[in-house]
Amino acid sequence: MKEILQYLKKHGEQLDAEIAEAIGISLTDVRLHISELAAKGEVMACNSIRFEKGEKVEGIRCRISGYIPPAAPGRKPKV
Repeated sequence: MKEILQYLKKHGEQLDAEIAEAIGISLTDVRLHISELAAKGEVMACNSIRFEKGEKVEGIRCRISGYIPPAAPGRKPKV
């Protein structure tokens, strides 16, 4: 589960299939870990349906709960 949290912190919001491919864990294990992390409140997860080249792709999109990435360089300061 720590690998999933580290991956999400580094890469931001991702689909479960993308996480499984990048980490090298099976998709079912990733979904199990995501559901456990969501129950603890460490990640936010929602069901996602996308259409790629006319094919329906279902998955779970998740991100770290309460994590705000650092501001991009060159932004104007807030007033």
